Amino acid sequence: MEENQNISDNDVMAKKHVIALVDCDSFFVSCEQAVNPDLKGKPVCVMSGRGQCVISRSKEAKKLGIRMGMPYFQIEGEMKKAIFINASHDLYGEISNKVMEVLKQFSPLVEVYSIDEAFVDLTGLERLYKRNYLEIAQMIRDEVLEKVDIPVSIGVSSSKSLAKLASDKAKKTGEGVFLVGSRKIMPLLEKTSIDEIWGIGKNLSILLRKHGILTAYELVSQDDLWLNKQIGIHGLEMKHELLGEMVSPVSNEVKLPKSIQKTSALAKFTSDKNYLKNSLNYHIHRACVKLRRINAKCKGVSTFLRTKDFKVYCEKKVLNVPTDFELEISEIVFNLLDKMYNPNILYRSTGIILDTFELNSSAQMSLFSDMETDLKKEKLSKCFDNLEKKFGKDIIQTGFIKKDV
Repeated sequence: MEENQNISDNDVMAKKHVIALVDCDSFFVSCEQAVNPDLKGKPVCVMSGRGQCVISRSKEAKKLGIRMGMPYFQIEGEMKKAIFINASHDLYGEISNKVMEVLKQFSPLVEVYSIDEAFVDLTGLERLYKRNYLEIAQMIRDEVLEKVDIPVSIGVSSSKSLAKLASDKAKKTGEGVFLVGSRKIMPLLEKTSIDEIWGIGKNLSILLRKHGILTAYELVSQDDLWLNKQIGIHGLEMKHELLGEMVSPVSNEVKLPKSIQKTSALAKFTSDKNYLKNSLNYHIHRACVKLRRINAKCKGVSTFLRTKDFKVYCEKKVLNVPTDFELEISEIVFNLLDKMYNPNILYRSTGIILDTFELNSSAQMSLFSDMETDLKKEKLSKCFDNLEKKFGKDIIQTGFIKKDV
């Protein structure tokens, strides 16, 4: 019966836009298991930096009762049997890129939503692959697992919001792939709490509950005028997306982040200026790697220090010419540090923020720029990145860099 239902759904989907949400399962843990297969089938937790909270769990770790966000000091009893690994975000970024490259082999329209999620426009691909949409989604899932060794759950429907709900369904049921055609929309919405709807935060949830709206079905049953008055255009878009109308199409247009922030607590409270420079240089390097990865340069550079007493000092410089060169940014950051630094104060953490980005393809040359110098900077930056790609993270160390920050 379920098979016949899926065939009917595919027939209906053939007449609409078809969107898939590909969501990597327990992504950080899956990455660790991909590079170390001995971890597969074991209770594994990936922990945040110095905060040491759980940010990703294997299904075996979930069975031990370990919760997301759980601090290490609360882990006790059977939970101690889990394997705890410190997060390696550079590794996860590399594997994410590989997953996205596989998706782009199936469709020209892939919108990277986060490090472990992407929307894929499947419209019309059933003719190319001579398979229905459910089978295409399964084919994508198999290909990602085979080429990158990352398990994914895929939801398929006619809008992003429904694809997200379908993806959650695929993950919860363990089926891996779930398709929501027209006949499944209303039954699904009736069983979906408003808190499960993509785009509904805590405040909006409280507002809707005050009006007696507890499910997605009750939300789409509201009049457009009422939704527009209570929530605005976002409410109308949400309603029509949940009804299967594609309000937000899949776009592969590159969207730059608003900022790149790197920060961490120091291993000890200190007023040693070189120690602070050491920490800042580490952040600068990691931020510049990410900046070059998105093929952009920044015009805003901020430096901040947090004292032992949690007071924060911050300075910012706006550049005339955008840059992604870390030695240049280091000089700026250290000048900002000089303005804030007080040898009589103990500091607990450091950080930098890069913002106001321009894509390299759209950045304009300054009238006073030195093309020869700029070319040397670009070559040196590429050399840094290529060496790290070949020999591993932090093979290149500049200034006061040490491993203990």
